[in-house]
Amino acid sequence: MMKRFIIAFLAGSIGLASCSTTRQISNQQKPLAQELSKTVMHKWPFPIENNSRPLKWTYETGVFLEGITNVWKSTADATYFNYVQRCMDMFVEADGTIKTYKLADYNIDNIRTGRALLMLYRVTGKEKYYKAAAQLRKQLQEHPRTKEGSYWHKKIYPHQVWLDGLYMGMPFYAEWAQLFNEPEAFNDIANQFIHIEKVARDPKTGLIYHGWDESREQQWSNKETGNSPHFWGRAMGWYGMAMVDVLDHFPVNHPKREEIVAVLNRFAAAIEASQDKKSGLWYQVMNMPDGKGNYLEASASCMFVYTLAKGIRLGVLPTKYEAVAQKAYTGIQKQFLETDAEGFLHLNGTVSVAGLGGKPYRDGSYEYYLSEKVIQDDPKGMGAFILAANEMQTRNNPQVGKGKTVLLDNYFNNEFRKNIIGQQESFHYIWDEMDNNGFSLLGEHITYAGAKLATLKAAPTAANLAQANVYIIVDPDTEKETAYPNFMDASSIQEIKNWVSQGGTLVLMANDEKNAELDKFNKLAEVFGIRYKKELKNPVTGNQYEMGAIPVPAGNEIFKSAKKLYLKEISTLQLQGPSKAVLTHNNDVVMATAKYGKGMVFAVGDPWLYNEYVDGRKLPADFDNLTAGKELFHWLLKLTPSK
Repeated sequence: MMKRFIIAFLAGSIGLASCSTTRQISNQQKPLAQELSKTVMHKWPFPIENNSRPLKWTYETGVFLEGITNVWKSTADATYFNYVQRCMDMFVEADGTIKTYKLADYNIDNIRTGRALLMLYRVTGKEKYYKAAAQLRKQLQEHPRTKEGSYWHKKIYPHQVWLDGLYMGMPFYAEWAQLFNEPEAFNDIANQFIHIEKVARDPKTGLIYHGWDESREQQWSNKETGNSPHFWGRAMGWYGMAMVDVLDHFPVNHPKREEIVAVLNRFAAAIEASQDKKSGLWYQVMNMPDGKGNYLEASASCMFVYTLAKGIRLGVLPTKYEAVAQKAYTGIQKQFLETDAEGFLHLNGTVSVAGLGGKPYRDGSYEYYLSEKVIQDDPKGMGAFILAANEMQTRNNPQVGKGKTVLLDNYFNNEFRKNIIGQQESFHYIWDEMDNNGFSLLGEHITYAGAKLATLKAAPTAANLAQANVYIIVDPDTEKETAYPNFMDASSIQEIKNWVSQGGTLVLMANDEKNAELDKFNKLAEVFGIRYKKELKNPVTGNQYEMGAIPVPAGNEIFKSAKKLYLKEISTLQLQGPSKAVLTHNNDVVMATAKYGKGMVFAVGDPWLYNEYVDGRKLPADFDNLTAGKELFHWLLKLTPSK
């Protein structure tokens, strides 16, 4: 018999939904995002070991899984990744079938949890996650639309667009389009944000109505405009989070990207104007703070913090909104967070639901929005808080990369493969790659330090290096890796040498001689007094990880917290001239630096900071590769002048 579980959370319906003994939060042992994630995983463990609750594919799951995924990325603690995978494995059959999901319902809410499927596919490469996600993509291809092209909220809600639906569908749609090369999708995605703002934005407040009815047939819709009567906080929250998440995947040079950014900036201005000045929070009905019974609501407040903070980090919102987000985040902690006698953190103050139409009929009136239950530990609110807290916690990283760009070579390292649908794609040590071979987690943490990421797919020139403060060249190709490799040549060496001398920071990550072209690459390294030896050190047999351990002695100028590194099968360094060792092992130079003109070079004989050895899923916890990677790039960015 199928194990059954429902994620339809009401106060008191699951374990710790109400607490008999509570106290205000104080002296948290872990960052708040991790503390609330701990509560989520305690209350709703996977897999479920009893048949007390039916299984149901629902968007609430996707919201808190999104938060926990982000905590995994920020901590590299596999506990969080494993939780997400266990959850999805309850739903996804070996053939990719999603239990309880029905495409024919054409419910846009059902797309939301597809983000967890895409993440798992990208990390593990397992076909079942792709097949499951492909069903959701198929739904979007067939999903009914308004005449202007916006998705109906559900088949049972014809001709209606709700702000909620933008968050349910668009981030998945954008990630899929980026992953599987569907450039035409980005016009569609942008137009849906633009359209709903055009028809449903109030020019006086800048706020956007909860829903819009193309047919004007609904009792709740204005017969002239089609809009619902009020501005619901969480609906606006969904819309804001959708925009910043879509921008993660939207092509930088796409002409409609700036239109979304413009919508986001108008949105942020309206959010700032409607913020309660005393508490820093937002009301359930946003434009009626003095209305009878209106209250400050947790989930919307968390969503606005996430939207503003991430928008600032992405560089698409001005830094003036930092104060708005910080005031709100402080208010959330004061107003809504508490711990129970067992030490579990809880979130109060989330409205359980709000919708339009249906049975019994929801008329969108002020009285209706105030009639829905406000509960503790609603999964939507918890997911939104985890997202917001994780984003705000990135502010604890020294912002040494502000205004700086880290440029990753994809020319000398230029490998290709066929993806699951036969498309050719770049892979191996690139920013967007989430599997073992990628640099996605390293890139994530570089952005936490305030820097931007970029990729160079052409030979280096003065013009294309001008954008970079730090330039990484990793694992130059051999002929066995790439049919027509781009070898280091005299022209490239001269351009790189000139760029470093003018203040650039060059990072060289080679590999052992069997896996990297060293002869020509050494001609570049030798300019700076560094030569990669054609010898293999630190071989590792199977999972005997200690064979690859390199201790960091006290007082290292780069690595202050990282004490134990993992570098497997490396080429060591021979130094002369301006270069100097910064880490040695068994009398071999493992890492070195060299000053050159106004710039500097860092060299290591291994790509050691790729996902396999930083994301926490493989190495024992006592290895410090992610910590070391963060410390290395903080050190490099701090030393590198802004352009």
